[in-house]
This record gives sequence, C-alpha cells and structure tokens, in this order.
Amino acid sequence: MGMKAVIKDSEFIQDFSASLSDDYLKAKSYVQDVPTQSLLHIRSFTHKLAELLGQDKQVAFASPNLYDRIEQLNQQRVIDVKTTRALHRLRADGNRGAHPEKYHLTQEQLLALAQKSIKDALALVEHLYPKVKGYAASQYCYEASDAMTAKDLCYRAIMENDAHAQYLVGISFKTKALMLKEQESLKEQKLLKEQTLVIAAGPASSADVSAISQANSASHLSATDCFSRAAYWFSLAAPRNMEALHEHGVALIHGYQGKPEVAEGEKAIATAAEAGIVNAMALLGYFYLVGSESFQPDSQLAQHYLQRAADGEQTEAMANLGVLHYQQKNLTQAHYFISKAAQAGYPHAQYHLALMLANGDGCMRDVIASEHWMAEAAEQGQLEAMLMRAQHMLNDDNAFGNDLTQAEDYLRQVIKYSYSVAAMIELSMALADGMLGRIDVVGAAALLKLAQQNANKKEADIIEPLWQSLALQIENVLKVTQDPAEIHSLKHAQTLLSQT
Repeated sequence: MGMKAVIKDSEFIQDFSASLSDDYLKAKSYVQDVPTQSLLHIRSFTHKLAELLGQDKQVAFASPNLYDRIEQLNQQRVIDVKTTRALHRLRADGNRGAHPEKYHLTQEQLLALAQKSIKDALALVEHLYPKVKGYAASQYCYEASDAMTAKDLCYRAIMENDAHAQYLVGISFKTKALMLKEQESLKEQKLLKEQTLVIAAGPASSADVSAISQANSASHLSATDCFSRAAYWFSLAAPRNMEALHEHGVALIHGYQGKPEVAEGEKAIATAAEAGIVNAMALLGYFYLVGSESFQPDSQLAQHYLQRAADGEQTEAMANLGVLHYQQKNLTQAHYFISKAAQAGYPHAQYHLALMLANGDGCMRDVIASEHWMAEAAEQGQLEAMLMRAQHMLNDDNAFGNDLTQAEDYLRQVIKYSYSVAAMIELSMALADGMLGRIDVVGAAALLKLAQQNANKKEADIIEPLWQSLALQIENVLKVTQDPAEIHSLKHAQTLLSQT
C-alpha cells in the first residue's frame, strides 16, 4: 500500500467545509500586513463554524449573537467542553482585532495574536473533523502565509485603483498609528518624569522604555505620519467603498491630516450608516445618544441605529444600548444589553456588568458573578477594573503570593497607561506597609511624589497624611538601623519627600 499524500492546511479546511475556506485563506493572507483584518476573518470563520455545527444537529438558534450560539451548542451537548472553550477563544481574539488599541496591544503582539488564532482555528477543525465527518482526518502540513501579500495589496491599491485594497492599506496605517500614538505617549511620560517614573515603576520600566524607543526608531514613521497616510487611502477609496467612507468620516472628525472637519466627517458616517455599515451605525447611534456637532440627542434614533449595529454584533453598540436604557431607568434592559456586550468580550461592558451585579441593578445581586466579570475585564486591560481588582487582592487576608504579584502588576499598568493618582497611592501604601512581601520606602516615596504632582484638591488632601506618615516611618527606621544599604535607601526616600 502506498503512503497517503500529505495535503496543505488550506486543502484540509476545504475538505472539512467549503464554507470556511474563504475566511481561513483571507485570514492567512492578511496576517502579516493587516493582522486586524486577519482577526476579523477569524471571527467570521468562528461564526460560520458554529452555524455548521448547529446545522449538523438541526439546532434552531435562539439568537444571532455568537456567544449565545456557542453556549446553546454547549448546553444542548452538541459540542464538548474543549470545543466550547476553543470557540470562545477564537471569538474573543476576533473581537480584539476590531479594536486592538483598546487592549493596549503592540504591533508585534497583534501579529502574534493573529498568527496564533489561525493555528487555533486549524487545531479546532482537526479536533472536530472525525466528529463531523465520521472518519479520520487526512494528514496535512501548515503552509506559511505568502510573504508577497503586502506587495500584492499595494499593487492592487495603486496600479488597479482597487477600492477595497485602498481601504485595507488605510486600515493598516490606522492600526499602526493608534499603536504608535500610545507608545509615543508613554515615551513622552518617560521624558517628562524620567527620574521619578523609573524609581516608581521598578526595573521593568527601563525595558519598556527601551522597547518603545526601538519600535519608534525602527518604524521611521510617527503616529502623525501614519494617521495622515491612513486618511489619504480612506479618502481615495471612500467614493466607491462604504467601509472606507466610514473611516474617512472618522479621519475627518479626528483631524488625521491636520484640522478636524467634524461636520463633514459626521455627514460621511451618516451616509455609511444608511448603507448598512455596522460600525457607522454604531457611531451614528452614539451621536444621537450624546449629541454632536451635526446631531441633537434623540433617544429614538439612538435606539434605532444602536439596535441595528447590535444586531450585527457591534459590541460598543450593545454597550451603548445598555447605557441608553440605564438613562431611561429601564435597568432590566440595560443589564440585558450590557451583558451581551460583556459576553461578546467588550472589556468596558464587562466592568459595568460587574458593577451592576454587585449592586443588583436590573438583576439579582450576585457577588460571585460580579467578581468573575471584574476579573475578565481586568485581564483584558480595562483600567478601572484592574484598579478595583488590585485593591480587592491587597485587602484580601487570604490572598496568595501570585495574587499579590498580579495586584502589583495591575497597579503598575494602570499608572503606566492612565497616570491614575488612586493607583499611585494604592501601590505606594502597599510598598510602604510590606503588603507585597517586601518593604520599599524608596518606591513608596517616589510614587507618592508622583501622585502629589498629578493630584486634584481632593486627592491632595488624601496624600497629605500619607506623606507625613511615610516621612515619620523613614525617620524612625533611620534612628535604629545600622545597615549602610538601608540607610542609603532611606535617605534617598527622604530626599524625594523633601522635594515638594
């Protein structure tokens, strides 16, 4: 008997289901140059796979929402625990692709996430193959994505005047711009307050700053450059591509090429919304929710557009529908939509759902579920959730060493990305009191000084007694210690506290 031929991974997916092949191939083709688009195709792949699994067992789905569909398949025992977790992981990765900047992802992390998601999708199909097809899967080999994708995309955008290719080039520049903007902001913080920040943030801070500098110097482009180039490609594609028209509107509102043109941008977004572009409908609904230059607040129109966007699984639209119902005192509906957004992986909704569950707003009070969603939001980088989780961990008498390490990491990230005075105070107290398994008065003093520099009146009133207490603690230890290294550190901390 001859050996069975080893097929390519693309042929393996095609053999499993032709309906999944297009999204899989596009996810692979975009992974190197437009990883956000790759992850969006992974989300579409996951949708179609869930639908395929339901059709195989004649499941009548009760909801168009992917989270609900995965849970329904699980509850009806159509899929096992491993498949349920894998589908949810792919769903969450796809959602991250829509807004990578909200998860504080670097370009390298985004690329790694997209590459991992493709491998995860392939592994899931391999797991499902014998269950769905009824026979063993063929042997296959993974073929790396084509390195010529970027050249092909640019050729189509420039030489063929392809509107979709132009839109994708714009998306690539926009994604890079958003990430560079965050990196440049961190670099500016370092340059302005280098001495204090290095002391406060510990050894990892220097590595972070070094990585930022290397990324910026390697890119040869600033965030401003990338935003400008994104705006150019969106404007070029906008007359022929409604997704590009939406992005063109966003570029005008935010002034990607200089002065903002808000009214023109809102007009473009409204046109794209009427054409059925989900993100444009979500944004137009938001305009009607809070008011804008061109649109007066209108709760009925807000609900109309947000609902249409939510039906397309736009997570921010789901969350804003929850906000709308909350404002209208309809807490049950508010809880429903915020739950949907949270289940879809939107970290801000997860944080607000945790608060609603803790207070019993529109639902039964459930402290355990509240903690679960707060942890989910924190893990995805929602800064308010990270701060609350850190505070909870530090005040938990039963916290383990890993919890305390996680609490410290959360606080440092909150300080890094938002310069939160509350986080600075919390971490300073933890370091001064030895709550993290060590006493670090230099770090505590540096953080307290940083907090004082950024505090409002109310926060300054909180800092003052802590400042005096830490100064007294240092003074008392200096009276009794004979350790030269400790004396050096204490005097350093004392110097920091004396520099007001």
